[in-house]
Amino acid sequence: MARKILIVDDAQVDRSNLEKIVSGAGYQTLLADSGAQALERAKRDKPDLIFMDVNMPGMDGFAATRQLKADSATKDIPIVFVTSKNQKADMAWGQMLGAKGYVGKPYSNEQILEQLKA
Repeated sequence: MARKILIVDDAQVDRSNLEKIVSGAGYQTLLADSGAQALERAKRDKPDLIFMDVNMPGMDGFAATRQLKADSATKDIPIVFVTSKNQKADMAWGQMLGAKGYVGKPYSNEQILEQLKA
């Protein structure tokens, strides 16, 4: 079971909501508010899973995922996109980048918990 979950979202409300769901299920949460910060936290803290938003200023979630998957220190960390960018093309692109899952916003607590168990 994944223990340490990195939540990456530039919106405070979305980060807090995900943190509440994940910590309520008994997991330790780590937070990042940008793609660049996600790279730093992933390398330093070695999370068991990353929930990644796509639309963020600077480095978006797709670019951050590309870099995480290219780095031998972080390439095996599963990434689940949690984003309002939920067109079929976006989901296909996320899969091509190596994402383990894709959850569209708005999401239910059950959808997030399902990803934690998968």
